[in-house]
Formats: sequence, structure tokens, C-alpha cells
Amino acid sequence: MRYIRYAFLAVIAVVLITLALANRSMVTLNLLPSELAQLVGIGYAITVPLFSVIFAAVIAGLLIGFFWEWMRESKHRAEARNNRLAKERLAREVSKLKTAKAKDEGDEVLALLEG
Repeated sequence: MRYIRYAFLAVIAVVLITLALANRSMVTLNLLPSELAQLVGIGYAITVPLFSVIFAAVIAGLLIGFFWEWMRESKHRAEARNNRLAKERLAREVSKLKTAKAKDEGDEVLALLEG
């Protein structure tokens, strides 16, 4: 199974390297459209390789998706936590009742014979 994982990671690495080599051209990213930048007076732009823009977009999409799922599943985690706490509370109550019953009845074998 470990070799399959390494083979899969190697294939992904080859695909990413090929994508990066095919998209080496430089692109300019502007913070705002040129007309709006002139109006506001903020004209920030950066020139980066296209593959870095693609990789950044993929990573941003993954992070947004992970956060979205984490928020969506919060109600399930809360319900699981409440169920776990209820189970622990009930287990303590059963243990306490067994202890109290054993003290009241004394020996369990004698209690069975008397009953």
C-alpha cells in the first residue's frame, strides 16, 4: 500500500511539474481594474508566472472547501459530543447503581438464592 501511495504522489508531482513548465509565461495581476484604480488612486499590480497563479487558486479553493465543510459539520460534531457526554453520564449512573445494589444486598450469590 505504501508503494501505491508513493506512485500516486510521483504521478501528481510529474503532472504539476509539467503544468508549471507549460505555463511559465509572466502575467500581471492587478488589484483593481485600471479605470477604478485611477478613480481610487490605488494601482497595485504584481507580475508572476502563470503557474503560480494556477497553484495559488487551487490551494485557495482547497482551503475554502475545507473550511466550508468544517463549518457544515459543526452540528454533527456537537451532537456527537453531546451523545458522548450522555453516554459517560449514564455509565457513571449505572456504575453507581450497581455499587449501591451490591452494598444493599451484600453477596450476589446469596441474593440470588434468597430471591
